[in-house]
Amino acid sequence: MSTGTLITVAPTGAEHSKADVPNLPVTLEELVETARDCERVGAAMIHIHIRDDDARPTLDIKRLTDTVAAVREQTSLIVQLSTGGSVTDPEEDRLRVLDAMPDSASCSMGTVNFGDDVFMNRWGFIVELHKRMQERGILPEYEIFDLGQLTTLHRLLDKHGLPSGGHVHVDLVMGVPGGMAGDTETLAAALRLIPEGATFSATGVGRATLPVLFGALSAGGHVRVGMEDTVNYARGERVKDNAQLVARASGLARIAQRPPVTPDEARTLLGVAARPSASA
Repeated sequence: MSTGTLITVAPTGAEHSKADVPNLPVTLEELVETARDCERVGAAMIHIHIRDDDARPTLDIKRLTDTVAAVREQTSLIVQLSTGGSVTDPEEDRLRVLDAMPDSASCSMGTVNFGDDVFMNRWGFIVELHKRMQERGILPEYEIFDLGQLTTLHRLLDKHGLPSGGHVHVDLVMGVPGGMAGDTETLAAALRLIPEGATFSATGVGRATLPVLFGALSAGGHVRVGMEDTVNYARGERVKDNAQLVARASGLARIAQRPPVTPDEARTLLGVAARPSASA
């Protein structure tokens, strides 16, 4: 069991609209302010989706590169980019995300029904994404939406080797309509299938937020929270901001005697290279 907890914040996502969620951070300035606030209350990594000038999801490489640079300049957080984008983004655009050279990037392990949509991740695309991250020294976070995708992860590692740095980190995304349930029984089943020596985070979507958070902490895992995954803090109460969700996770981690790790401690935990100095 890990003695500390890695808290990842996923502040924006690609699903919620700014019109429906006015406090969703969608501009670069809003995202950087969110990153600073969340680091202050316990986050060590940020999982980033970006938006265009009309607040629509985009994978524009210049915007991604500028976002990575700005968050690095203003925080010490591990910067992780989503290669999922939105469910309609083509594979070539999703692969190009890596050209922004984040510390980490998501690598989804299979296709899943995502509400009324289909989030497509075919085997050949998964392999190409994995290999490109190996070549660039980017840490993959293997996103698992259903139990069978852990079998795909084992196949990927067996056929194409460990990620750069040698450490495997998994995120169990639980409670997506069409994916695995966000309950203790499913979490326990998933943990039996995780590669030996891997670390894991768990993400509870919507109503699964708190059950998954409690389950992950009790199992020695790490957690992801944020407005990408829920916009409700409690029944009938909307989230004030992402820092509110991070602060709750931090408080519960301390109660569990597994306090939040710092970004530097998280880099050691995950095998992420130290950030280059400004003079390098």
